[in-house]
Amino acid sequence: MTMHQALQVRRPVRETAGILPADPFARRPRLRGRPAVFVLASLIVALLASSAAPTPLYAIYQAQWHFTPITTTVVFGVYAVAVLVGLLTMGKLSDHVGRRPVLLTAIAVHAGSLVIFATATGVPALLSARVVQGLSTGAALGAIGAAMLDMDRELGTFANAVAPGMGTASGAILSALAVRFLPDPTHLIYLALIGVLALQAAAIAAMRETVSRAPGALASLRPEITLPRALRAPVLTAVPVLFAVWALAGLYGALGPALVHALTGSGNVVLGGLSLFVLAASAVVATIVLRRAPARTVMLFGILALVTGVTVTVTAVSLGFVAVFFAGSAIAGAGFGCGFQGSIRTVVPLAAAHQRAGLVSLLYVVSYLGLGVPAVLAGFGVVHGGGLIDTARYYGAAVIALAALALLSLLKNRPAPQSRAPEPAAAPAQRIR
Repeated sequence: MTMHQALQVRRPVRETAGILPADPFARRPRLRGRPAVFVLASLIVALLASSAAPTPLYAIYQAQWHFTPITTTVVFGVYAVAVLVGLLTMGKLSDHVGRRPVLLTAIAVHAGSLVIFATATGVPALLSARVVQGLSTGAALGAIGAAMLDMDRELGTFANAVAPGMGTASGAILSALAVRFLPDPTHLIYLALIGVLALQAAAIAAMRETVSRAPGALASLRPEITLPRALRAPVLTAVPVLFAVWALAGLYGALGPALVHALTGSGNVVLGGLSLFVLAASAVVATIVLRRAPARTVMLFGILALVTGVTVTVTAVSLGFVAVFFAGSAIAGAGFGCGFQGSIRTVVPLAAAHQRAGLVSLLYVVSYLGLGVPAVLAGFGVVHGGGLIDTARYYGAAVIALAALALLSLLKNRPAPQSRAPEPAAAPAQRIR
């Protein structure tokens, strides 16, 4: 997980009487402030929960359609790429057409992806559903983060940090419980999520709009990724840990249930879903506990926890210790949460207002590449390499190496307090990617 926004300067809602049609709900109380932030955060949870929901179901799909682990990781990987495309191309669209239109459209498209899942009869349908799901999620996350910061900057920033992990954790475990205890899980879980999205769409429709319409909607679809020269050193410090933590999340999302099955010999899907749940839930807890610590301290703790957790996990996989595997997953999850948040908080405040959006886009490019590409390579390693256990060992070693590289860079580069870039007096309004 969010997970996906930097603090931005927003345009206030302007009086548009005589320009826009009269709002038929103008006299009704609009959802605003902290209640609106909670609704928006719940939407992030629902979107990320639906993205994690297929993880415990892959074993069922694999048994029905007889595909290999490579296919499982490709189905997972295309989602990460689709989210990245959606975030970069549509993440700032709401600055021009409004938050509510983008969110309501994204919810409708996302519900369509769940319909494709529920009616899937083969791998092509799974791939299509993941692409549609990823594009709609990427588009929605930009608008959600912007709206939360518009409504309440402090609470919105905190919600951005914890909601993605909550969504990933709840989606994995609830889907696993549905497989274990409810009939027809490959249909029921998606129908339940559609019901949740319908309720949230009603709440979003009642939400106060926070920006007025502005020209340039089509131009806003063009991705812009920049790296100012003054920020190259801190970004190069953050890149290895960003890639590492999201690569670890990709491993758990794509192959976590298979690893648990290999360790336990049990086909219990709740145990399989528990691996991703532990990782994501631990990330949420660590983010909350260290939310007021200095950013550099959070990043340092994240790197150390990541190295320790992955080492423990790989050792447990090699020796067949299930309890140690989950303990290592909890430690690695703390590293995931703190490594991601520490990296963002270490780099983004150094940028001037007009540089932040492009900088954040670059950081998320790295993150989503880390989420998708290594997971696909792991699938090839399972089938054509040394098998699942050897692949997990090599994967863990690569994550540790990246984290160690980030640690060396972090210790070497100590930014001075005055290195913060000056804010231009008349900086243009920034838009989320």
